[in-house]
Amino acid sequence: MMTLLRIALTPGEPAGIGPDLVVQLAQTQQAVELVAIADPQLLQQRAEQLGLPLTIRLFNSADPPKVSAASELCVLPVELAQPCTAGELNTDNARYVLATLDAAINGCMDNTFVAMVTAPVHKAVINNAGINFSGHTEYLADKTGTEQVVMMLATEGLRVALVTTHLPLQEVPKAINSARIETITRILHHDLQQHFGLKQPKITVLGLNPHAGEGGHMGSEEIDHIIPSMKKLTHEGMHLTGPLPADTAFTEKHLTQCDAVLAMYHDQGLPVLKYKGFGNAVNITLGLPIIRTSVDHGTALDLAGGGSADSGSLKTALSYAMSMAQHRLSTTVEH
Repeated sequence: MMTLLRIALTPGEPAGIGPDLVVQLAQTQQAVELVAIADPQLLQQRAEQLGLPLTIRLFNSADPPKVSAASELCVLPVELAQPCTAGELNTDNARYVLATLDAAINGCMDNTFVAMVTAPVHKAVINNAGINFSGHTEYLADKTGTEQVVMMLATEGLRVALVTTHLPLQEVPKAINSARIETITRILHHDLQQHFGLKQPKITVLGLNPHAGEGGHMGSEEIDHIIPSMKKLTHEGMHLTGPLPADTAFTEKHLTQCDAVLAMYHDQGLPVLKYKGFGNAVNITLGLPIIRTSVDHGTALDLAGGGSADSGSLKTALSYAMSMAQHRLSTTVEH
């Protein structure tokens, strides 16, 4: 008999579409116990604004996991600092957003939850509140004491992980070094095995420069760092291909032969993935001691409370979290 999974869900920025998406998701019965970590009044108000039914059941960690009925939502209460109006940011509620994340992280760390799914936050309003915040990924790494994490986005038929994430383009070459490439690739390889059930993942590695450096005529990063790192990791038993130019790697011939693409920087790999699957893609943080998935879009303040927000990416994020948790549990049982 399969264990009923319990997954935490944080609605993110209260003035954005996160609460809308959570309410929409609650309209359909899920195959897990989904626990929204939020202010119950916020969710109830947003449901009324959207014209959707919602019955809130308060979470009790002592109770066994239970699947909520359609239009019912289990909620772990965290109170807003100030009432929220859809589409209107308020710096007073910045700490509320972080409090919901802390509750989800703590719950995952103590095994109350098997995974956490996050709706989008608004970085600027958190920073404007005087809190240094660069994003979910970095916050999760800090709170879990993880030295290095990896951002990977996935959609049907394509996974793209990044060696560097939110860096200005001029700083990327300085960040491409053998140690970083080897660390990122090892994390990617390990988590593809543990969370996706791939015994021998096939990873395509991109070059940094056009034509993957053209033998050193268009840049030396491939010769100095990428190729030596790939040789070392191949000797460790990894199945790596490349370095390939991005305009070659993202073709059907090569994508059908790999389980993931390792891109050197943000806008090298993610435009292709988002073109292929925007709205049905998921952002996954690899390397953490917990499972975290997220939507592939922002807070969309202009859509909040209007009923037109698309919950496709949140559904995908939940689906991936369920699958990853099941793989992780089965791997743990095997060992």
